[in-house]
Amino acid sequence: MPVPLHPSRKRKRGYNQAQILAEEIGKILEIPVDSKSLIRTRKTSPQKKLGHQERKKNLKHAFAVKHTFQAVKRVLLVDDIYTTGNTIDAVSNVLKQKGVENVYFLTISIGQGY
Repeated sequence: MPVPLHPSRKRKRGYNQAQILAEEIGKILEIPVDSKSLIRTRKTSPQKKLGHQERKKNLKHAFAVKHTFQAVKRVLLVDDIYTTGNTIDAVSNVLKQKGVENVYFLTISIGQGY
């Protein structure tokens, strides 16, 4: 499951890099990729410009799961960069509230804030 971009950011960029990564990983591992159930509910400031506490506040209530989501036991989250873990924490909390038991994550790079 890719970490979603806000629709306006995806429109501006033209793609979601996490979605591209997730789709390729799904092909390799032969597992389904759900890129529609998790949504970003509000536009947030880019995390790279914020301090640690600001990052947590920035992501509060920024993600939701669509009502059509069918909870599964395990989810593999995919994102392009891991810096402080706040994005993964925010998304994991939303998924666990919807019944997901285990959330794993895979990232391509680690930022300096780690």
